[in-house]
Order: sequence, then structure tokens, then C-alpha cells
Amino acid sequence: MKNRSTLVSFFVTLLLGSTLLSCAPTISSYRLEPVSGDVATIDGRQVTKSTQNGVTVVASFEREDLEYVTLDVEVKNQTDHPIEINPADFRYVALGASQDTLTDPRNTGLSLARSAADPTYEAGRIPLKRKQEQQRLKRAKVLNTLLLVAVIASDVSSSSNSRSYSEYVGKRIGHDFAYQGIAVKRVIDRTTFADRMQRYDYEEYRWRELALKANTLAAGESVRGFVYLTKVPQARYLGVTYTIPEQASVPLLFKQEFVTQKKGHRR
Repeated sequence: MKNRSTLVSFFVTLLLGSTLLSCAPTISSYRLEPVSGDVATIDGRQVTKSTQNGVTVVASFEREDLEYVTLDVEVKNQTDHPIEINPADFRYVALGASQDTLTDPRNTGLSLARSAADPTYEAGRIPLKRKQEQQRLKRAKVLNTLLLVAVIASDVSSSSNSRSYSEYVGKRIGHDFAYQGIAVKRVIDRTTFADRMQRYDYEEYRWRELALKANTLAAGESVRGFVYLTKVPQARYLGVTYTIPEQASVPLLFKQEFVTQKKGHRR
């Protein structure tokens, strides 16, 4: 029983310590600046335009969005026939300070290249994410119950086996700390669940309402929406290309700045 009490106290101490560390106030800030095409400043924002074979892409940096950097993109069909628009056809290559192609850390034989997020695919993943989070909360509840049972059993045993008052007080303090730790863990589990479910609600809205949609664009028409690029912290430039197979390959180049700093030092 003494070993069980020690293990429970260690677990709670580790839990509280990791929780405090995870709350360190740091701010990461990304900013993309267009450095190719026809660059102009519109409403205080730098916007670039590039055209090839009657397909024009107008783009500017919008903001960070969770794990993505977001481009505000308008595609114009200036041809005499319909074209197919798909945000997943935006591909980008991570470049270094000299605009040299970076290698993929997962495969050093390949360049670090990615496709923009596919809104249809990402929206389809939301129900699975919600289900996984519900299962995680259920597992956490089971673990909390087991921990509570272990602490109660240890508390009852130690109370009856204490050889002195000082030993009793020491064990009492230790078990009170364990009870409080479990209560804190329950709050953290519920808060994490609520935060993640709220995030999934936003993600669903983002993919369905904000993102550029796959569709057919008639001649003379244009469409606008957000294109989401997974963050590449080590890149100094992002070489973005929008490709319509056998018709056009529209290049865009953005300079990337990335800063991490303590919240208290943010200006």
C-alpha cells in the first residue's frame, strides 16, 4: 500500500508539473510578403498578381490559422473556355535564404514540397476527429476512476497503519494532495475536451465557408477564397505554383518571416 501511495503522489506531481510547463506564454508569428509578379499595396496589404495562358491568380497573405498560413486568393478565368478550380492544385516548395530548395526532413532525397489543404477532404475528417475526442474523454474518465479508487484504498490503509501522529499527518497531507490532483486532472480533461470540440466546430466552418472551393469556372468569371498552406518554419521563402494540367502553371513567390517570443515581450 505504501508503494501505491507513492506512485499516486508521483503521478499527480508529474501531471501538475507538465500542466504548468504547457502554459508557458510564447507567441509565434508568421508573415508572408509577396516578392514576385505585379506587387501592389491595396488597403495596406501587399497583393501580387500573376497570369499565364489566360489564368490569373491574385494573392495576398491573410493570417496564421492554427497549423496553417492562409492566402487570400482570387482566380480569374480570362480564357474562352471553362476551367476547373481546385485549391489542392496549389503546390508550394520551401526555399532557404538564397531561394535554394530545402530538403524534406522525412526523406532527404526529396525537396520539401507540399500541396495546399483540400477543403473537401479536411471537412470530411471532422466527424472522425470529434469521435476520437469523445473516446479520449471516456478513457480519461476511466483512468480518473481507477486513480481515485487507488488513492481511497491507500488512504484507508495508511490511516489504520500509522504508527505515530506525525506519520499520520504526513500521509494525510500526501493523500489530500492526491485527491486535489485528481480533481485538477478531471477539470483539465473536461476543459481540453471542450476546447477541442470548439476548435473542430471552427475547422468545419473554415473548410465549408472560408476556403476556396473546387468548382468549374466559366470564361470571364472569377472566384475568391482562402488557400491554406501547412506551416514550414524553416523556410525563408515559399514558392507557390497554381497548376491547371495542360493549360497553365502560375508561379507566386512569398518571403516568410517567423518569430517566436515571450508574450510579455510582445510589442
